[in-house]
Amino acid sequence: MHFISDIISQLFHWIQSLGYFGIMLGLMIEVIPSEIVLAYGGFLVSSGHINFLGAVLFGIIGGVIAQLFVYWIGRYGGRPVLEKYGKYIFIHKKHIDYAEEWFNKYGTGVIFTARFIPVVRHAISIPAGISKMNVWRFITLTTLAIIPWSVLFVYLGYILGDQWEHVDEKAGPYITPILLVALALLIIYFVIKMVKARSRKGTK
Repeated sequence: MHFISDIISQLFHWIQSLGYFGIMLGLMIEVIPSEIVLAYGGFLVSSGHINFLGAVLFGIIGGVIAQLFVYWIGRYGGRPVLEKYGKYIFIHKKHIDYAEEWFNKYGTGVIFTARFIPVVRHAISIPAGISKMNVWRFITLTTLAIIPWSVLFVYLGYILGDQWEHVDEKAGPYITPILLVALALLIIYFVIKMVKARSRKGTK
């Protein structure tokens, strides 16, 4: 455990030394959860190493690239590759099962809303890739979800300062409203989808 702690400590020093690019790369390699990397970015803002807008921007870029990487694995490697090697990016079979169930049930619109839901949040890119979802639609929905996520955790890291490691304890009251909005948008998406489907049937 001490060895792992030393590695993580070195990663944070590496992120600090690279500044904005450290945040982006930290999110891309996904060794540390995204909310922790972003909160650390917020701490770097509070200590004057970087500015808030830059931290958020590079956080968004890194988060989208990370999910695009998983999407491409799903698209060109399929589920067998992910079941075998997914553990190296902290994605396990149960995560893939949940993500596929959500994607098959709710369609491509879930790429946005699922980003705020535990378990399926990181794995939802897998069925999107396997189903060969349009890559630009995938990028757009993923970006729209990652923007508020990045802003929130960089901000929390900023206001917590030296206490940024306690971000998980402070995030709950903020994540709940975001989750409710995401679910509301999902419901609206389905209502629109149902109306369009009935409209098409009516014109036949």
